Amino acid sequence: MSLYAVIIARYPPPYRGQGAETPVNPPFPEHPLRHEVTAELHARTFEPLRAPARVAHIAYLSGERGGGRNVRHLLRLLAHFNVPAPADLGQQFFIDVGGLRLRWERHTEFVTVSFSREGAFDRPFSDSLLAELPADWVRELPGEVVSAVLLALEPRDHPEHSVGELTTLFAGNPVIAAEVAGGAGIVWTDMRIHADGYGRILVRDVDLSDGQAGRLVKRILDVNAYRVMALLGLAPARQAAVTLSDAEQRLADVAARMTAGNNQVAATPGADAPPPERALLAELTALAAEVESLAAQTASRFDASVAYYQIVRQRLEQLRQQRIQGLQTFTEFLEARLAPGVATCQAAAQRQQHLAERAARMTALLRARVELQLQEQNRSLLDSMDRRARLQLRLQETVEGLSVVAISYYGLGLVGYLLKGLEFSGWPIDPTLGISIALPLVVGAAWFGLKRTKRRLMKGVD
Repeated sequence: MSLYAVIIARYPPPYRGQGAETPVNPPFPEHPLRHEVTAELHARTFEPLRAPARVAHIAYLSGERGGGRNVRHLLRLLAHFNVPAPADLGQQFFIDVGGLRLRWERHTEFVTVSFSREGAFDRPFSDSLLAELPADWVRELPGEVVSAVLLALEPRDHPEHSVGELTTLFAGNPVIAAEVAGGAGIVWTDMRIHADGYGRILVRDVDLSDGQAGRLVKRILDVNAYRVMALLGLAPARQAAVTLSDAEQRLADVAARMTAGNNQVAATPGADAPPPERALLAELTALAAEVESLAAQTASRFDASVAYYQIVRQRLEQLRQQRIQGLQTFTEFLEARLAPGVATCQAAAQRQQHLAERAARMTALLRARVELQLQEQNRSLLDSMDRRARLQLRLQETVEGLSVVAISYYGLGLVGYLLKGLEFSGWPIDPTLGISIALPLVVGAAWFGLKRTKRRLMKGVD
């Protein structure tokens, strides 16, 4: 039975990449996401595989918004082999093309494409199945390749490999190996990129069923792709460390200048003025902006590295490895390399966060100091205004007294003219005595008149 027939028998539609059919009239109200969530359980499924078989697997970065380019590129290949295009690819799609079994999977930020073929082979890594595809299609993959590996699945009756044969197959590199699936299979690899641009993985079927072989191959390929994705954050973490070290030094310098300025003002108020708060605040703001910009560029990459690392650890656990005497297991090898790299990403992310928090605290402290100085200036200004108001009040009272004198003087003058006129007309009046008698009356009238006018004006203002 062919591989395609096995898949059809074991995984009838809709579990070959298409979505499940929706019931027409369910006898109950449904959640709008019920079918989508159920279909998610069947995503990333495996396909049965029977030894001997070979697989060529490629993972390339596509970005979270590159779905259209990836689909168009796949449809080009289907059109080349006159394969009808499906109505909806979904997250995974597999079909026969040109004598090969194609499996296409879309992940969050990368796409994996694998081609497999069952059948005997003489040399497991002598050539790639991709050589049978159009050269321009492989050359124009819509993304940068992060993982490319050739996998060979040997049957159980294949003669065992000697140490020399394994050394030749893996170009003299140290080999990592383990019994997997509870001893039902053996896997060898060197996790290196060879001269042809591919990695090499050799799997031996000891007692694997077709389903076990398919699951095993998929998990191994997942480990190979996700381990690369997990370490993509290491280079940005190392670059960020240089920027963060410089930012920390600048932040410490600003803190020292702020402290020195406070001590100088407290010890010698008349000494040279400390650095202007405006300049310090501008420097702190620029520093905080740099840190936030760096975090915005790298935070998602660091979080992704941690998530991919967890997937690698999960897949390694699912392999159920057993040690082969004298060789490292995959878990031992990858933990020794991945754990420090992912820890570096986590440390860089925490360092960015802590530095941003410190810069924010220092900015708040500086703003508080500026606000205190503004309050001091406002208080001094209010005190000055209060003194001026009191002075104006005194001047106003002085002017009021002078005004009473002036009004009284002119009033008495008018009274004097009146008395002199009456005396000239024959009235028995002494003008001097009359003026003396009128003096307190005129002064009192002037004083009461000014007070009344002032009260009316103040009442209008209130």
